[in-house]
Amino acid sequence: MFSTLHRKSLPLSLGLLLTGLSTGAMAASATTAVDIGATPASQNVQVTWVLKLRNQAALEDYIRQTVTPGSAHYQQFLTTSQFAQQYGANDSDISRVQTYLQKQGLSSQILPSHLAIRTSGTTAQLNALFNTSIHTYVSRETGHPFHKPATTAQIPSAIADVVDVASGLSNELTYRPHLVSSSAFTALNVQSPKTNALSAKTSGSNGNPTASGVPGEYTVGDVANFYNINPLYKRGVVGKGSTVAIVTLSNFYPSDATTYWSDIGLATKPNRITQVHMDGGGAIDDGSSETSIDVEQSGGIAPYANIIVYDAPNAGNGFVDAFAQAVSDNIADSISTSWGLPEIFNFAALNVEGASDTDTTDVGDLRAFHSIFLEAAVQGQSLFAAAGDSGAYDTVSDLGAGTAPGDYTAPLTVDSPASDPYITASGGTTTPYSYAFGTGPTKSITQESVWGWDYLQNYFDTYIGPNVVNLFSVGGGGGVSVYWHTPFYQVLTHGIRRSEPNQSLVYNDPVAGPTPLLILPSRFSGRNVPDISLNADPETGYIFVSTYDGGLNSGEGGTSFVAPQLNGITALLRQSSGHRIGLWNPQIYALQNVFGYGPFSAFNSIRAGDNWFYYGQPRYNQGAGIGSLDVANLDLFLRSGF
Repeated sequence: MFSTLHRKSLPLSLGLLLTGLSTGAMAASATTAVDIGATPASQNVQVTWVLKLRNQAALEDYIRQTVTPGSAHYQQFLTTSQFAQQYGANDSDISRVQTYLQKQGLSSQILPSHLAIRTSGTTAQLNALFNTSIHTYVSRETGHPFHKPATTAQIPSAIADVVDVASGLSNELTYRPHLVSSSAFTALNVQSPKTNALSAKTSGSNGNPTASGVPGEYTVGDVANFYNINPLYKRGVVGKGSTVAIVTLSNFYPSDATTYWSDIGLATKPNRITQVHMDGGGAIDDGSSETSIDVEQSGGIAPYANIIVYDAPNAGNGFVDAFAQAVSDNIADSISTSWGLPEIFNFAALNVEGASDTDTTDVGDLRAFHSIFLEAAVQGQSLFAAAGDSGAYDTVSDLGAGTAPGDYTAPLTVDSPASDPYITASGGTTTPYSYAFGTGPTKSITQESVWGWDYLQNYFDTYIGPNVVNLFSVGGGGGVSVYWHTPFYQVLTHGIRRSEPNQSLVYNDPVAGPTPLLILPSRFSGRNVPDISLNADPETGYIFVSTYDGGLNSGEGGTSFVAPQLNGITALLRQSSGHRIGLWNPQIYALQNVFGYGPFSAFNSIRAGDNWFYYGQPRYNQGAGIGSLDVANLDLFLRSGF
């Protein structure tokens, strides 16, 4: 069934990384972008106004109760209208905002959740409204044009008590799909096919018939074998009655998913994919493979679940709008995204070592996502986000790292939106396998490990030659947020850490020399990520189908596989339990804190490997989180109310 396999070409940033070059600098646009003047006054700009929540403390308490057995509101999730009535903006405040916008010549549309108002206007209108001047800039590195306010935009005082965030005035930041390919190593002459050290687990009467058992060509059937999903399938649990949603920033060809399922011999519900194009929809572009993978993986794990794909442009308020719509629609029981960017790219300034989150500015999208995720949690929608593919140093995928002029330092950082406390950060592991390159010996990874390509870096440096490739810092994202405080569900978890000292983002300006851009908080008591990890190493990676990338491909990995896999697993758990699962995090941390690891645990401890800084441990660790899953055991706990 794998007769026509292609190796996907490397994403631009990784390709440059492998040759020792840095990529375009998004966080330092003031230094690396050219201001070409005021944006034309007639240009249309879309803005989403995220409104302030009412009774947020009560909302957070209610969310906690929905996922705490024995609480008064356990599994009593709210509808969108109930959320709007209790926690969204009230009718009078909404009317005041819409009336104000109308007086400025702007039409508006309120979401049913009462959480956001969408509007658009000309640059001239928005300049007047926000008391700023929107300019157009061009990146020196990439030539990419974007617009943003040249001076700090101010929310009008007449509505500032109602509006929390205005998203979309800038389209400088673009999110990246968390995909990594192993194709860089084909030129290093792999000696022999890689072997699967879990062969006993992937064969025989208990094995999944759609599994390949071949590292780099794994399917959703192999995921079922690795993480004990097959007992659910044998009970007829295949996602019936469940709906999963994908939030993405590229359009795709739905036939990719149906071809993938057919190629691996998987029976699925027909005609189950619905597309919702937000703000004109995403483009068919380099991110289209990501969307195909998300649908193939989530829908392959839960073959009879319905699938809704919310796609939006990768600019401005597109990501916020897609998430807000998916949550406000409240059709999907679970939602995943495989896009993100370094959390610190949302900061305009962190001025002093040891600063608190109140010292950050321009973190609007972090706050916007947080409100949306709170709504999802109280409605019982489980959320998942890829934790990133640059190990403990999340900026390296975008900025590179080095000491030469034009290079950036690599501070310990985490990815957003995975760092938000109300979404489940999906990390990456390497499953056992054997490998060899060039004239080097065969080596083996004998236990599931934190994914970090330093094990390959060491191999190449030793047996192929130093500096042949630079793999720093490819691996599963993880670390400590310097914006979000440690959430309640991590407080009692052994292994939770504070942020490290002496972390800063410095640009080595060719003229001015080392220029500090951000000095990150030291020993900040922050949210730790990831939460849960599954196989993501491209060397033990997967096949996928993408028309954009030429059809059937192999050797792909990244945490972008893990988020949709957890999405599909949630659809199975939803069918098995008969109700929505809700926010995973408080439930899985409670299970781990109480029951630990062992043959009846819902989790496998990840004790080996590292993501270039954080090491596997027989406890929570910032390389793999709680660990990987035993889905059948997790299902038993959830059905019993543990």
